[in-house]
Amino acid sequence: QVQLVESGGGLVQPGGSLSLSCEPSENIFAIYDEAWYRQAPGNQREFVASKLSFGSATYAESVKGRFTISNDNAKNTVLLEMSSLKPEDTATYYCRIRAYRSASDATVTTYWGQGTQVTVST
Repeated sequence: QVQLVESGGGLVQPGGSLSLSCEPSENIFAIYDEAWYRQAPGNQREFVASKLSFGSATYAESVKGRFTISNDNAKNTVLLEMSSLKPEDTATYYCRIRAYRSASDATVTTYWGQGTQVTVST
């Protein structure tokens, strides 16, 4: 029923910046935590960043200092701001959230985005 819609991917030159967004297709109550993963051709999906909705963020060493994960709790939108992009950042990026569908939910539901392509190249 509910799916995460990702946007913001595209082609960018090395050293450039790009911002990805991820939002539910339907209303949810609140995000518990969020994360971004990426998968390059021929590689396994790897962790990029994660964050508790009202907590601090954790980053993969490869992106630390360059990427920022955040969430807009009013819109239940997850963001990944990327800067100083490198060719090795090229991958399909997937967002994942765990969220409460309603105020009465005792547990969270996990949702995955469809993926958005980020290509860093000259």
